[in-house]
Amino acid sequence: MNGIEKVSAFLDEAQVYYLATVEGDQPRVRPFGTALVHNGRLYIQTGKVKPVSKQLAVNPKAEICAFSGGKWLRVAGELVNDDDRAVKVVMLEKMPSLKSMYDPDDGNMQMLYFKNAVATFSSFTAAPETINL
Repeated sequence: MNGIEKVSAFLDEAQVYYLATVEGDQPRVRPFGTALVHNGRLYIQTGKVKPVSKQLAVNPKAEICAFSGGKWLRVAGELVNDDDRAVKVVMLEKMPSLKSMYDPDDGNMQMLYFKNAVATFSSFTAAPETINL
């Protein structure tokens, strides 16, 4: 399993991760559950009408954190918008529960991928493992 696959598998296992952004000088953190590896990129999904989308448009630096089985994963980098319809379709196939809220052609569904990202696996019992994405 390569690095990005390991990150994806951990996010799938955890089911929920927390996304941190910045609004002005105030950190903002909220739970997310959408994660996808497509064409070698780690994607998350949100709605363009949400505050998180507006925050990332101003400052694309973000970090996610997930916890599972006594270990945690942090991924820090820049989130880049990708309006490719194909990646939206793949996300909806992976997570069909999103279909009640999003459609690839609704103008609201937003796919973002990590650029210049570093993933760090940590625990209280082992040295951190770092993966460049």
